[in-house]
Amino acid sequence: MSCVGLVLVSHSEKLVEGLAEFLSQIQKDVPVAIAGGTDDGELGTSPFKIKEAIERVYSDRGVLVLFDIGSAAMSVEMAIEMLGDEKKIRVADAPLVEGAYAAAVEASVRSDLDKVAASAHKARNWRK
Repeated sequence: MSCVGLVLVSHSEKLVEGLAEFLSQIQKDVPVAIAGGTDDGELGTSPFKIKEAIERVYSDRGVLVLFDIGSAAMSVEMAIEMLGDEKKIRVADAPLVEGAYAAAVEASVRSDLDKVAASAHKARNWRK
């Protein structure tokens, strides 16, 4: 049985590259794809890069998308619209790093998409 896939979206490619590396060191079995920066390598987000990232890790278990700040939400919505309604995709309302960590841990025990998303959402309340 496969795991729920995670897609990390950021205005900075380097930010999500580092986060993906961190997650792979913690949970090697969880599929993680990144979509950072614009198509021309600048800061920003690209719906096309996000769509491709979702497609790379998509399985019948679904995909959870996590993103960094404000305008990334619009790009994520556009990417999901391009994929159509039949896909099992959730968007996490969670901090990127903590939410991705919590989601990866939950996904690694083969939890379903709803539980993986709920774990990411709970990370909003973590105290530091």
